[in-house]
Amino acid sequence: MSDDSIIRKLTAILYADVAGYSRLTGANEVGTHRQLSAGLDLISGAIEETGGRVVHYAGDAVLAEFASVVAAVETAVGAQKALAEEHADTPAEARLQFRIGVNLGEVIVDRDDIYGDGVNVAARLESLADPGGVCVSGAVFDQVKGKLEIGFQDMGPQAVKNIAEPVRTYKVTPEGAAPAAASPVTETLGAGPKPVTDKPSIAVLPFDNLSGDPEQAYFADGITEDIITGLSRFRALFVIARNSTFAYKGTSPDVREVARDLGVRYILEGSVRRGGERIRITGQLIDAETGNHLWAERYDREMADIFAVQDEVTEAIVAAIAPEIDDVERKRAERKPPDSLEAWDIYQRGLAAYHASTEEGFKSAIEQFDRVNEIDPTFAPAFAMTANARARYALHFMPDSRSELLNQAREKAHKGLTLDPKDPTCLWTDGRVHSMFGLHDVAISKIEEAIGLNPNDAMSHHFLGWALSFAGRSVDVIPHIDHAMRLSPRDIFLTGMMTIRAVALFDLERYEEAFEWVQRARLGPNPRTMTHSVLTAVLSKLGREEEARTALDDLLAHAPEMSCAKYRENPFAGPEAMARLVEGLREAGLPETSDV
Repeated sequence: MSDDSIIRKLTAILYADVAGYSRLTGANEVGTHRQLSAGLDLISGAIEETGGRVVHYAGDAVLAEFASVVAAVETAVGAQKALAEEHADTPAEARLQFRIGVNLGEVIVDRDDIYGDGVNVAARLESLADPGGVCVSGAVFDQVKGKLEIGFQDMGPQAVKNIAEPVRTYKVTPEGAAPAAASPVTETLGAGPKPVTDKPSIAVLPFDNLSGDPEQAYFADGITEDIITGLSRFRALFVIARNSTFAYKGTSPDVREVARDLGVRYILEGSVRRGGERIRITGQLIDAETGNHLWAERYDREMADIFAVQDEVTEAIVAAIAPEIDDVERKRAERKPPDSLEAWDIYQRGLAAYHASTEEGFKSAIEQFDRVNEIDPTFAPAFAMTANARARYALHFMPDSRSELLNQAREKAHKGLTLDPKDPTCLWTDGRVHSMFGLHDVAISKIEEAIGLNPNDAMSHHFLGWALSFAGRSVDVIPHIDHAMRLSPRDIFLTGMMTIRAVALFDLERYEEAFEWVQRARLGPNPRTMTHSVLTAVLSKLGREEEARTALDDLLAHAPEMSCAKYRENPFAGPEAMARLVEGLREAGLPETSDV
């Protein structure tokens, strides 16, 4: 079909689907089918009576279009009311309920069917609705507000799968009274939260003011709002908006119920208590599915500069939470059986392999991330991470395919940045790859842009230090690595951070300090090839020849094919630093070329 022959039109789209159909069918196949058939008849009849057209059925779903937006919403609300009355005597566990989404958008018309993002958004809105409920887009709300005797609750912009921009979403409240908080709920109380996206989702409850001083409530609210803003900068997180979470202010809700109400996996709660000129702020992160506390911390500060205290504590809390959630998400994906994995789960498994920092780990990570690229070619971070895995594999193990890997990394990094030029991971990845091609100014600029988008991202600061090391700007490396370690003191990449700091100190000929830092890195988790090589060179420069040979043995056990020539071809610091480092390795006994 040529572009000229494509027929488009603006229409109101209704999409209805059964909540928990598989579960109901498993419990009572015949009874559920009878309910479904009757329900589809009821909805279809309502659509036709109000001037709509059923486009098609798909199993337990129905797609319809209307010339009138008001008619579409009126039909959705009326059908849900009629269905509720029809099944009022059916036990709750056996009751069939539809979710309905309504959107106004342009569609493509072909053979009496309709296609396009307008339809896709309606389907996503349906998934956000409560069982027995209706959700509409902002475009629909703008057309029908004040024209129907129903209420609407603003759910804020919702990030939905395969739709580039968040969708402004409203929940219909037929009686006109909005509940305290709104978001999709689970079909059964024991099922855990139903996230509104594939991303890990979090709600920050208003911090409690325990001071007895009403004026301190402003400070507690300020801390809460700043944390919400800070977490929202992490594009891998879906953060519930302030308006929804502040509905719980002054209450003592059960966090599992809050998670079900808001459709999130994680809850952050905390308190503020002032005593004299000191203030104590506590926070705790809870996995709502299990009720387990993932992280908890207490901050005691002087009140001399209240705004500085607020900024400092906010930064500490925000920087600590994101890595904790990342760790839980990886473990969650690893527990899933392979046949139930989706793109997000495969991405998390790829991260776990990537973080192992082994040769096999990098190969596995590349395979997993490439699978995500195929399954969801719009998921920018997966392109960034498959570029990263290739770059790190080339850097740490220097395989014969190094040039090919780096060219692939450049292509993948560019693709990720094209898909999402505002994602810090995509930016610092693109910068990292530019570093490995010797384009240091471009690399540093890209990573500085990532920091501008999310100052609390430890990885951005880490890789800025890394890029500065490649550029030979060792004096500038140290403050950025120190900041990264302060932001994320338990980071899985702490070994790499300490190694880069040691490289900078080596370049500055501060060998004793370099030894202290690289020794700490060697004793940390997953010491890299680079860690062993820096330790060997530092010990050599300090004249500790026997220890240097022992360190070299560790290096060759980790990477048997390593040689001086390979390090000259694959630098990770400025030219002068690399020349002295290779000299130290040669003095310790590293062969000029490898016979392995």
